[in-house]
Formats: sequence, structure tokens, C-alpha cells
Amino acid sequence: MQPRFNFAKAAPDAYKAVAALEQYVQSSGLERRFIHLIKLRASQINGCAYCVDMHVKEARHDGLSEQWINLMCVWRESPIYDARERALLGWVDAVTNLAKSGAPDADYEALKAHFSEEEMTKITVAIGAINIWNRLAVGFRSQHPIDAAVKAA
Repeated sequence: MQPRFNFAKAAPDAYKAVAALEQYVQSSGLERRFIHLIKLRASQINGCAYCVDMHVKEARHDGLSEQWINLMCVWRESPIYDARERALLGWVDAVTNLAKSGAPDADYEALKAHFSEEEMTKITVAIGAINIWNRLAVGFRSQHPIDAAVKAA
């Protein structure tokens, strides 16, 4: 896969606008684990290797367990996620797949059981923000860095 072009250089004002939305998300008061969950799960759904690579590394850096990170792609089958995380994962799936899901009442009700209207709004903005990043990175074929190879023992 070849990168198409550098969107940040092509339209710096657009990049700054998305970066400003990202800054809002980071300072919104949402728990870090929820931000990691939103970013990683949406990036998995959207098939964004660049963002999955970045958000796995960020989640790991912030102390989230390998198991918590690795099982996110199959979250429905794993008991590792608590009730709030499960409600949030369901909402990430529904909003990221909006054309298919229509944001079902069941997913909304599950989210509402654990979060305030203010938190639900911030969560949905965070989902929208990562979806913008995913569309830019996938659409223009941004390449994630390749880590140095580690030799097996």
C-alpha cells in the first residue's frame, strides 16, 4: 500500500481544525481508559492500521493491560470489560457503524444507564473525532511506523 499524499501538508487549516477537536476530546474530562477504548475500537472497525498501531501503543503506555487491549476486537465474548466499558463499546460500534446500525435504542439505553447526558455527548464527539482521523488515514493511506524487529529468545 502506498501513501496517497500528506493531508496535513495539503490542507493545514483542515488538519488544525481536526487537531483542535482532538484537543477538546483530550481535555474533555473523559477517563483516559474510555478515550483509549473509543479510539482503539473505532479504529479496529474502520480498518485503520495507522490508528490501531498508535492507540495500542498509547493504551499500553498508559498502563492498560495487554489482555484488555488485545481482546477489544472480540469484546462481546470477553468478561474482561466492566459494565461501563461494555456499554461504551456497544455505543462505539453503533455510532461508528451508523449507516448499518441506526444507533439502536438498546445501545443508547445501555449507555444512558452508566453515563450522564453531558458524558454521552462528549463520548459521541470523541467517537466522531476518531472516525474523522480514521477516514483521513485510511482514505489517504497513511503508513504506520514499522517497529524494530525483536528476535525470539
